[in-house]
Amino acid sequence: MNILILKTERLILRPITLLDLDYIHELHSLKETDEFNTLGIPENSEETKLLLEKWIFENNKALTTHFTFAVELNAGNQIIGLIGINLGKVKYKNAEVWFKFHPNYWNKGFATESLKEILRFGFNELNLHRIEAGCAIGNIGSIHVLEKTGMTREAHTRELLPLSSGWSDNYGYAILATD
Repeated sequence: MNILILKTERLILRPITLLDLDYIHELHSLKETDEFNTLGIPENSEETKLLLEKWIFENNKALTTHFTFAVELNAGNQIIGLIGINLGKVKYKNAEVWFKFHPNYWNKGFATESLKEILRFGFNELNLHRIEAGCAIGNIGSIHVLEKTGMTREAHTRELLPLSSGWSDNYGYAILATD
């Protein structure tokens, strides 16, 4: 079982558990968080549970390649979002990061703080060379988070993301261990 816990000044990043089901279902069900997400709003909590079980299974592999964390406030153990890092092929020493936060915690620096910690973890503990992220071109909040953490926009891919509003272009971001 993966007991990896990461900490920042204000946050705890811990592996998700089945006890997080209600929160994760609520987070995935919000129109605000669905706007730029390709998962779509789950039909019911059972659909969310299947996704959660997949993430837990991946977290607990002997050689974990997909880390999914609940992001909690240091004070009060309140979950405020999710963040993950998915490793690519070993030879390339790369990964992709993603995050989703409850709208009540937007514009407070929590996504930036947690992403900085995930980048630190990726470079310092996983010995990665390159970490990437993508986001819909209209997702101004995520664009700001990615850029505040030092990631560089490298690509503009046309109509890559199947969003609820239709196809969206995607910005590709990356940061190197040497940046």
